[in-house]
This record gives sequence, structure tokens and C-alpha cells, in this order.
Amino acid sequence: MRNHLWSLCFFSLFTLFGFAQDTPVSSQYSFTLDEAIEFALENSYQSINARRDVAKALKQKWETTATGLPQINAAIDYQNQLKQQPILFPEIDQSTGQPIDGQFQEFFTPQQQASATVTLSQLLFDGSYLVGLEAAKSFLQYSDDSEEKTQLRIRESVINAYGSVLVSEESVKILQKNKAALDKNYEERKKIFENGLAEEEDVEQLQITLLQITNQLNNAERLAKIALQMFNLTIGVDVDSNTILSDDLDNLTVKNMDQSIGNKPFMIENNIDYRLGYLLTEQRRLELKLEKSKALPKLSAFVNYGTAAFDNDFVFFESETRWFQSSVLGVSLNIPIFSSLGRSAKTQRARIAFEQANTSFIEAQQQIQLQYNSALSDYQLSLETYETSKQNLSLAERIENKNQIKYTEGLASSFELRQAQLQLYSVQQEVLQAMLTIINNKAKLESILNTPNN
Repeated sequence: MRNHLWSLCFFSLFTLFGFAQDTPVSSQYSFTLDEAIEFALENSYQSINARRDVAKALKQKWETTATGLPQINAAIDYQNQLKQQPILFPEIDQSTGQPIDGQFQEFFTPQQQASATVTLSQLLFDGSYLVGLEAAKSFLQYSDDSEEKTQLRIRESVINAYGSVLVSEESVKILQKNKAALDKNYEERKKIFENGLAEEEDVEQLQITLLQITNQLNNAERLAKIALQMFNLTIGVDVDSNTILSDDLDNLTVKNMDQSIGNKPFMIENNIDYRLGYLLTEQRRLELKLEKSKALPKLSAFVNYGTAAFDNDFVFFESETRWFQSSVLGVSLNIPIFSSLGRSAKTQRARIAFEQANTSFIEAQQQIQLQYNSALSDYQLSLETYETSKQNLSLAERIENKNQIKYTEGLASSFELRQAQLQLYSVQQEVLQAMLTIINNKAKLESILNTPNN
């Protein structure tokens, strides 16, 4: 009994040890912004599916190409006539050689039959096939450009998420610093009040501000955690992964400040939406060409070889069974002649769709130009806003510091101090938001220009 107990203990320890070895630990990552973009372009969920779309387009292109290449098909048939229908021939009078009225002789074909046939077919000419090859090539290009657009969108999303995490972390640091200063002021003022040298309202004003900052700090810590989870999701890792962002918010902001970006010419042909719009009009053009091609003849050829055997018994695997060979060579020419104007209606409908696509493409070009102008304006505004917010921060810090000194010396009320503090806290957040806006607007502008690496 004791031996069994020791065996059970050892087995339990071994099982627990093995389970501990198999339990996954939280993944850890560290990224600069460029490393995060590179990682996301390879591993994000959208990027993976975009590559699959391109792979599907390649297969579809070959699928279209293969329809015009030689096709080989084989068929094996077996029949067993469980209830045979006789073939009737009139019975002949041997003396006269004439059929006897109302009398017939019954003949039966072999009850069982087996055959095997191999057919080689080849399309010689089909206008629809030629258009299909051209459309498959255009669709592959569309898939490639769609993947490129996905990569630009992923890059922009990673930059936005990366900046949001840095801003959230910086906001937490600022609020922690503000709370520490408020805690100190509150405790000092509270002791002065307890000694009868200050009014209770002074303590209450500081307490109100302290409670607000505490709530903001708690919320900022939660938002920082969510921002990091959003970043993990964007780059394609587990949302609970321990990820460290090694770039600095100030350096990243300075890196994205480019006053000369508006001086570069906008080449609309490089814009990915322009290229996708052009390919959509190309698709409508090919649809029109396809409808026209349906009025052309279709020529194809085939050759087959077959063998068949007949018997009343199942003897098809026996060597003595006779197999009868056959082979056919044929050419087929299908000429469309008249469709009651059905083909003409389809062609006209395709022509109208092509004209609509051209009009939509002109509109899309105007929209892209407008998007560029708007994005450039937003980016320039974000640069100006950042410079203004930095100046405001310097002024707010001076005002708060002066009011702090006046309050300590009894020359300013607690309400005036609180107003100066709230103004400083608001400007601090404005600076952080301005930095994030610069990063995001630069990424949006680069996506429109399709120059992410310039």
C-alpha cells in the first residue's frame, strides 16, 4: 500500500511539472516604430489575408489560362441490362423470301457491356478566352495594388496605435507628477489649517483638485493599458503580450515635423486609390470587349480513343474477352448568327457601364486631389498648433508657479491657484494631443502620397 502511495505522489509531481512546462508564458516584445511597422506588415491579420488574396488571384489567373490549354478526360462505363428489351425483325418466308405478316424474330444484345474512353480536346479559337486572359492579368494587378493599399493602411494604423501608447504613457507620468505635487500642497495646507493659520476653504479647494487629478490618473492608467492592447492587436500579436515601445514621444514628434512636405509635387498617378480606380475602369472596358467577342466564332478540336467489350456474363477481366477498339477525330465550329438582338443589348449595357466607370474615375481623381489638399492643410495646422501649445505650456507653467508663490505668501486665493493649476493641466494634455496629431497627420499624408519611406 505504501509503495502505491509513493508511486501516486511521484506521478502527480511529474504531471504537474509537465503541465507547468506546457503552460505558455506571456510573450514579450520590444519595438521601435520602424520595427513595429515591419513586424505588422509581415504578421498582422490584415497583411496575412492580403497575401492570401494575391495568391488566390494567381490561382485564378492560371485557372483562366488553363481553359485554353489541352484538356484530357477519361470515362469508364459499365452497364448490366437487368431487364433486356428485345430487338424485333420480321420473320422471312423461306419459299418466297417475303416477310410474314404479324410474325417477328426476337434478338437480344449482350446483357453486360464495359467501355473505356480517353478524349483529348483543344480550344483553337475563342474571343472570350483571349479577353479572359487579359482580364485575369488585370485582376492580378488589382490584387497586387489592393495588397499595397492594405500595407499602407496597416502602416498608418501602426503609427496611430504606437503614438497613442506613447501619449497614454506620457499622460500617466504627467498626472502622477501633478498628483504628487498636489498631495504635498494638500498636506502642507491641511497642517497650516489645523494650526489655525489658514481657512478651511483653502484645504477644500486643494482637495477638489486632488480628487479630480486622482480620477484622471486612474482613467489614464486604464486607457494606457487599452492603448497597448490595441497596438498589440494592430501588429498581430496577443493583446495581453508584454510589449515595450522603445521610441521616445518627443523624438518621434520631431522626426515627423517636415515643413517642406508641401513643396513636393503631388503625383496623383502614385496614389493607390488612383491606380485602383483606373483598374476598375479597365475591368469595365474588358467586360465590354468580352460582350463584343461573343459574336465571334468558336473553334475547337478533339480526338478520342476507346475500347468496349460485350458479353452476357461478367468476363471483362478475363484475358479471352474480346475488346473492340474505336477512335474519333473531330473539329467543331460554333458560329453565332442571330440572337434576337440579345447580344447587342448586352454589348450596349456593357458600354454604358464603361462610360459610367470613366465618369466615376474622373470624380475619384478630384476626390483624391481634395483629400491631399485637406490632409496637407491638417498637417500644417498640426505643426502650428504644436508650436502654439508649447508656448502656452511655458506660459501656463509660469502662471501656475507665480500663483503658487502668491498663494504661499497669502497674496492669492485658493480659487485663483486652482484655476491656474487646471489651466496648466489642460495645456499639458493639449501638448500631448498636438504631438499625436502631428504623427497621425504625417502618416495620413504619406499614405496619400504613397511615399512612406521618404
